[in-house]
Amino acid sequence: MSSITRILEGVGKGELEPAEELLPLVYDELRRLATGKMAREAPDQTLQPTALVHEAWLRLGADSQPTWENRAVFFASAAEAMRRILVDRARRRRALKRGGGAEHIRADDIELADGAVDDDRVLAVSDALEKFASVNPRKAELVKLRYFAGMTFEEAAKALGIATPTAKEWWAYSRSWLRVEMRKASNT
Repeated sequence: MSSITRILEGVGKGELEPAEELLPLVYDELRRLATGKMAREAPDQTLQPTALVHEAWLRLGADSQPTWENRAVFFASAAEAMRRILVDRARRRRALKRGGGAEHIRADDIELADGAVDDDRVLAVSDALEKFASVNPRKAELVKLRYFAGMTFEEAAKALGIATPTAKEWWAYSRSWLRVEMRKASNT
């Protein structure tokens, strides 16, 4: 049993000390995920990976952590917290820059970006992802882990407790579903 799993079990039992021990154990992995995500953000992005980790930690409950079923659930929740933080920031920036108006989004591919990801794309993916989560929550979790947390197929598969080939199949299906949804949204 890993240290993280042991601490999560202690937190689930209401033990205070394990909650205080959790951040130092998960910080490096959360920081790596945040660094990967921030590397794909627009160059004018002012949020630093460290700040993203700390803000996500606060949204997760900080030292008074809720009960986590397991390591995968914890990291999926952390990825969701980071996604919401980035989406909220993108919405605020877009409202300031463009008066809140929507811009046409070319949705040729939902893929991990090699370069900067603009706010409109983050918002479009997030909106489509919310609809997708209501239809297929497990596949939506995979998208969150890959797109917003920057996990590899192997990391995301491990976090979700599925095989890597299954993660790749889910990713292909999810990309297609999201692409169609984003096209519908941009045509309205």
